Amino acid sequence: MWVIAFFGMATIYAEAVLAQETKVVGADGNVMGGPVYYIKRAFNNKFGKFLAGFFAVACTLALGFMGAMVQSNSIAGSMETAFSIPTWVVGLILALICAVIFIGGIKRIASVAEKIVPIMAIIYLVIGFIVLGINVTKIPETFGLIFKYAFMPHAIIGGTIGFAIKEAISQGAKRGLFSNEAGMGSTPHAHAQANVEKPHDQGVVAMIGVFIDTFIVLTMTALVVISTLYAGGGPLSEVGAAAGYSNGTLMQLAVGTAFGNEAFGNIVIAICLTFFAFTTIISWNFFGKLNFQHLFGKKATIVYSILAIGFVFLGSVLKIDLVWELTDMFNNIMVIPNVIALFALSAIVVKAVKSRKNK
Repeated sequence: MWVIAFFGMATIYAEAVLAQETKVVGADGNVMGGPVYYIKRAFNNKFGKFLAGFFAVACTLALGFMGAMVQSNSIAGSMETAFSIPTWVVGLILALICAVIFIGGIKRIASVAEKIVPIMAIIYLVIGFIVLGINVTKIPETFGLIFKYAFMPHAIIGGTIGFAIKEAISQGAKRGLFSNEAGMGSTPHAHAQANVEKPHDQGVVAMIGVFIDTFIVLTMTALVVISTLYAGGGPLSEVGAAAGYSNGTLMQLAVGTAFGNEAFGNIVIAICLTFFAFTTIISWNFFGKLNFQHLFGKKATIVYSILAIGFVFLGSVLKIDLVWELTDMFNNIMVIPNVIALFALSAIVVKAVKSRKNK
């Protein structure tokens, strides 16, 4: 994930710059931009139309439908762990709230959630760093475990050294892509909306976002989980996550273990995760809607919204492994047309990098 993020900072810079360079303002004043627009700039022919359409289909499926499933699955799982609420009940409530926003057009709920997210993020980080303070003597061993099991098979994983390395690269690439979205083509929809003096400025903002996401938040999360549950003979050091724990609830278990209060860890992480995942559903739904509209027109977006609500509910009740596999597949499909366009328009990106000297 660190490697993917390091190179992804360059990729997402290019995406943000091109989103700014190719965005258009509609007659209603709404700004529209994203890979569909710079793909057409890169290839102003039938191939460009095909590639843009291919991306739009993949984005609609990956973000609007499959991505929503992953997020609702995470919310439902954490709420079941924290409050013993059945996943289908959480899914139903979540689907109803999303219906009010997607179909009813009532953005107040989304606006409130977005205002609360920064507070939740601060709480999450503070708790995480407190746990790392508690486990400070285990930090060196924790980093050691990260590198050890990236290149050495574990009894739980099985297989050879080659298999272990393959799994580390494969899972790291998929999870890294899902987390910071660099190169995937999702974030350019948001970067196109920004009002900046130069495209370069938005490119820098995008790079900072990837750095904070992976090198600070995700690294902290990994260190909390590993230092608490695995390092120093932790509760999962011998049996691993397979012993009745899902990957989605490991952070709850780690925080509860560190503070000596399982309920505290379950509740506080569930609340933070709910806001993070819910706002992600809203933003990804918007990205998917833009691409669905490109394919079928504005009037057809009601169909998209109804389908998206169904996937929100479906994700809450499905097995998490299946949800992740579907999401990974469509995320990878999204990357192909997006990266082709990034290479084709690299001259524009280089020009934007040079423009910083003229500020």
